Amino acid sequence: MKRFLDLVLTLVAGVILFVPIIIACLMVRLTSHGPILYWSDRVGRDNKLFKMPKFRSMQVGTPAVATHLLSNPDVYLTPIGSFLRKSSLDELPQLWSIFVGDMSFVGPRPALFNQHDLIELRTQAGIHQLVPGLTGWAQINGRDELPIPAKVALDAEYLKRQSFWFDLKIILLTAIKVIKRDNIVH
Repeated sequence: MKRFLDLVLTLVAGVILFVPIIIACLMVRLTSHGPILYWSDRVGRDNKLFKMPKFRSMQVGTPAVATHLLSNPDVYLTPIGSFLRKSSLDELPQLWSIFVGDMSFVGPRPALFNQHDLIELRTQAGIHQLVPGLTGWAQINGRDELPIPAKVALDAEYLKRQSFWFDLKIILLTAIKVIKRDNIVH
């Protein structure tokens, strides 16, 4: 049922967001050198790697680490990178990952391939069995500001509480967070 809902929501979102997606493509292309999409190696269900697309908000050649690990992330941002991130428009290409089944609308955010501490804690808690999500319980309860153990605790809570209604609550709270631009550092 969740997979069917993901497919329906992806198609609906793709139609509704078609114009913003095209505008974001043009903005990235016109304001910086390099590809429109950045394909990031991410950890999916059962710790299998997959390529997750985002609109490129960082300069070509930026180290492939979590943004908070960069000494001065602002120097790596493209001219519209901050806007793309704060508006969450950089996440729109992940509709593709949902469509092909690498991600779901709701689940733990997929870890970067090199976030070994996060991957290990999620595996110990059984969270690795979940399909990662565009948004999740940890995402709406702190996003970039959460330390890894707190993020894992919220992901574990999602694992225990997951249901259609809980997913719907998370999607609605995510929409509010995106509109308010809450908990976004870069």
